[in-house]
Amino acid sequence: MSGYPHTLNLWGVLSQSKRIINAHSRHFLALSVSFLLPLSFSLIIYPTLQTALFHSGSNLFHPHPSHLSFSFFTSTDPLAYTLLAAVLSLLALATISYSTFHGFYGRPVKLVSSMKSVLYSFLPLVATLIVSRVIYALIVLLFGLLAVIVVQGVQFLGFEVGYDSNYLLGLGVFVGVVVVLVVMWLHVNWSLAYVIVVVESKWGYEALQRSAYLVKGMRWVALSVLLFFGVLIGLLVGGCSSFLVSVGAASGGWTSFGVILQMVLLMLQNIAASVVLYMYCKALHGELALDIAEEFAREYVYLPFDNEKVPHVVCVVQS
Repeated sequence: MSGYPHTLNLWGVLSQSKRIINAHSRHFLALSVSFLLPLSFSLIIYPTLQTALFHSGSNLFHPHPSHLSFSFFTSTDPLAYTLLAAVLSLLALATISYSTFHGFYGRPVKLVSSMKSVLYSFLPLVATLIVSRVIYALIVLLFGLLAVIVVQGVQFLGFEVGYDSNYLLGLGVFVGVVVVLVVMWLHVNWSLAYVIVVVESKWGYEALQRSAYLVKGMRWVALSVLLFFGVLIGLLVGGCSSFLVSVGAASGGWTSFGVILQMVLLMLQNIAASVVLYMYCKALHGELALDIAEEFAREYVYLPFDNEKVPHVVCVVQS
């Protein structure tokens, strides 16, 4: 690992990911339309319609034939919707990560190759997702059991604890905050896991461990990337859903379409930014130069690192 401190920040990651996307704009447009557009549409429409079911005075539904087509979304099983959203997310992760990785090196990116990458990375991505969610669930269960043990221990000592007690409420809030912090810490450490699945063909707990290793020294950058895109996408989903419920689908259709396009762009750059962060983390750990030396022997290679961002400008010249 390099002994030099880095000065890479969120804006460096964003600018580099934007450069890659702009260099292959039509390619990423095709991938976005294929996966991110339906995902964004579902993230906006489904929660909106479900929320409207609990508002009898909502303008979203009225007896008009053009609104009958929305009955499919209102009757869709939440589990089926979750599975559909997960599949679209993983397909987008697989294809866009693959293309961004090759675009980072300045290689030509092809739509067919990106689509074919799904055959090799989709199931490992599913396995990694399941492993991470199981760990999250076990952590929540563990802290829940600890809270129950504490309450039972206090009662065993002869103290009476009512369910409406302020002490019990305080304990619940404390446990909840600790769980959120632990899950957030793990999420930051595992933020590169899906990129590693696509690029390095590792999966499951091995990919999570690899991500935790690479992100060392870059946790604040990883956290800023997660918060930046998470907050913006969350605000778009929540704001647009509330807007559609209040004004109706017919009145807010064009506005919601604009929000969906903004979400597509944000999710596209989010995935690309994760790949760029992965590459910078490898450079910070001294791994990138060796990879380039092995793959691009007898060629001159200049990677688009900014001297002011990361102390690794990788230039390999071999004869």
